[in-house]
Amino acid sequence: MTREKIIFNGALGENLCGRLDTPDDREPRAYVLFAHCFTGSKDVLAAKRIARSLWLRGFAVFRFDFTGLGDSEGDFANTTFSSNVEDLVAAAKYLRDEKKAPAVLIGHSLGGAAVIAAAEHIPEVRGVCTIGAPADPAHVTHHFGDALTVMEHTGEAEVNIGGRPFRMKKSFLDDLKWHKQEYSIKNLDRALLIFHSQVDDIVGIENAGQIYQAAKHPKSFISLDGADHMLTNKEDSCYVAEVISAWVHRYGFCRSS
Repeated sequence: MTREKIIFNGALGENLCGRLDTPDDREPRAYVLFAHCFTGSKDVLAAKRIARSLWLRGFAVFRFDFTGLGDSEGDFANTTFSSNVEDLVAAAKYLRDEKKAPAVLIGHSLGGAAVIAAAEHIPEVRGVCTIGAPADPAHVTHHFGDALTVMEHTGEAEVNIGGRPFRMKKSFLDDLKWHKQEYSIKNLDRALLIFHSQVDDIVGIENAGQIYQAAKHPKSFISLDGADHMLTNKEDSCYVAEVISAWVHRYGFCRSS
């Protein structure tokens, strides 16, 4: 594996940190752009394991930290769902300019909603995969608890997500109000592959059904039977990569291995 640390300019003008894993003995079957979960990073286990499994199957995988997270610069409190989408578009531009534009977008949790919204701005993308994604990005506010009311009245609040505190602003909520995710799903115009677990207690399985119903063909649903939201079992991440590899080959938007 050839590993490259990548620094590129994000939506808010900050330097974002990414990692590109490419096969060192052959031309990549395709370039893949991966979006991590809300408040996560490029180095969460699911992202690392899926990236490695896809690399083993001949893909180049680019994953990065959104503004204000992981190794990237910026203040997370200033970000919105729209800025996350713009970060993805900026990452795709980097690949287009320096390597090759991504043919596949993969997004985990809120990252799944972001890749659906970003696809229309990345013309080279031919396939979009979501893993445990919400049908509406506003779903994430269900986990804000009492901080949601504080944010609405004072303009900002501290939100506890996954046992970690994050400062968030009302601008995040305002941005979600005008975003029309159903429109993005209906007008995706790419092959869509939806992964979800029926026991996901963070983003319920009904979200997968809503995405599937709103999307046009070609679309596919794969059940991650028994998997938790973060895909903590290695076998689940490897299974996701294996199915994606077969799926992109089926639709012919990658080189043969």
